[in-house]
Amino acid sequence: MSNPSASSRVAVVGAGPGGLAAAMLLAKEGIPVTIFEREAAVGGRTRTITAPGGYKFDIGPTFFLYPRILKNIFEACGERLEDHVAMQRLDPQYHLVFEGGGEIRATADLTRLEQEIARLAPQDARNVRRFLEDNRGKLEAFRPVLEQAFSSPADLVSPAMIAALPKLRPFSSVDKDLRRYFSDPRVRLAFSFQTKYLGMSPFQCPSLFTILSFLEYEHGVYHPIGGCGAVSEGMAAVARKMGVDIRLNTPVDRILYENGEAVGIEAGGERVPAGSIVVNGDFGHAMRRLVPEAMRPRWRDRKLDRAKLSCSTFMLYLGIEGGVGDLAHHTILLSRDYERNIREITEGTLSEEPSVYVQHGGATDPSLAPEGHTSLYVLVPVPNLRCGIDWAREAPRYRRIVLERLKRLGLGDIESRIRFERMVTPTHWQDEFAVFEGATFNLAHNLTQMLYFRPNNRFGRNVYLVGGGTHPGSGLPVIYEGARITTRLLLEDRERRRAGDTGQEPLLAPVGEATL
Repeated sequence: MSNPSASSRVAVVGAGPGGLAAAMLLAKEGIPVTIFEREAAVGGRTRTITAPGGYKFDIGPTFFLYPRILKNIFEACGERLEDHVAMQRLDPQYHLVFEGGGEIRATADLTRLEQEIARLAPQDARNVRRFLEDNRGKLEAFRPVLEQAFSSPADLVSPAMIAALPKLRPFSSVDKDLRRYFSDPRVRLAFSFQTKYLGMSPFQCPSLFTILSFLEYEHGVYHPIGGCGAVSEGMAAVARKMGVDIRLNTPVDRILYENGEAVGIEAGGERVPAGSIVVNGDFGHAMRRLVPEAMRPRWRDRKLDRAKLSCSTFMLYLGIEGGVGDLAHHTILLSRDYERNIREITEGTLSEEPSVYVQHGGATDPSLAPEGHTSLYVLVPVPNLRCGIDWAREAPRYRRIVLERLKRLGLGDIESRIRFERMVTPTHWQDEFAVFEGATFNLAHNLTQMLYFRPNNRFGRNVYLVGGGTHPGSGLPVIYEGARITTRLLLEDRERRRAGDTGQEPLLAPVGEATL
């Protein structure tokens, strides 16, 4: 299968955020890149769809954090992000409604934020700036770690890791760490619900991830005009301009191997030779589908089956006739007993009083719905499919529960005005969106599944990973950083081969000698 032109080609499996970013960076180096995408549009779950009636919905992510990394990727390709996507910084960033009483309109204006918090807990308001200052130092200490590849256990004692350890408090949870600043549990929630971006509980998530709320206040929460899919489309436009061949409606069936080395892919019955393959897909699903078990000794099926996974989500995409009053762009109803709610999700129980997130993008961007109408995106964290919930039976009942919960946000009359509706359950995430066990946020970010213990960016000879399932982890800015790590490793490996020395330790142990 090999020939000189084939050996220079990179095949990217999936046109999600990581795949697009990797393609851009590789094309910048003059490498021929072909992206194979099973859907009719780029973006994966980071895309915006137009439903009957003209309603627009983001499928997955609904906002943009920390644009610095993506700006750097565009600049590396001789482009400016702002020339391709209009980003609107939100203020307030979101509206938190505590079912037990109280609310916070979160803002990066620290004086106003302190005033908001003081209405709930005056003593906690005095610690807001100390929290942000401490997390500024935490992010600076940990940034080199996020930018570092973890290819061997020795990387766990790299100079960057050793320098960062004093600030990381690795055996403390996010909530426990926040107790050093805030005594009111509602205030702690305001700075910890962001762990749901990772599909995790603030009572279990490692304390490192207090940096998530810091990033929002320090660098802003943005809405890409037209929806988050506009970011993916902008990336694809730059990639195509640089010569990347993006093949839509072209699912990849498997990666082809010869003598333990990946030599191409098979898509639609066609064998496509390639010198390197970058896989941008849900990790658990993609591994089983694309990579023979013998070629992934550290991540065999048995290990995938017992890996810790994120929660899932129950979704309603609603096209509403008329308006929704002064509903904020982002609104989060935090249940009366949030800790119990989170425990139920972790233990596999469907909560009867769930927390609910609602995006009303039209508060900022009128293009998301026809005039006189409203697009609402409703998300409820729920257990993933491992808990055995029968969603065919539960979905209609849960829809009623969620619509009833929306009444607490002043949305008591919307059901009669629904003109478009799409419901997505964990089963849909698995069957229609290729999400392993319906775990929307991929592998959990516990200590045994981070850094070297997360699937490595270099995943076998000539195979590389990008996406939320590999290092550094989930979330758009982190996935973009992962794409930079992956492309750097790929380029280093090619350079070593050109020099006549692979420089790589054997990555494929005999089946009987595989490590965990």
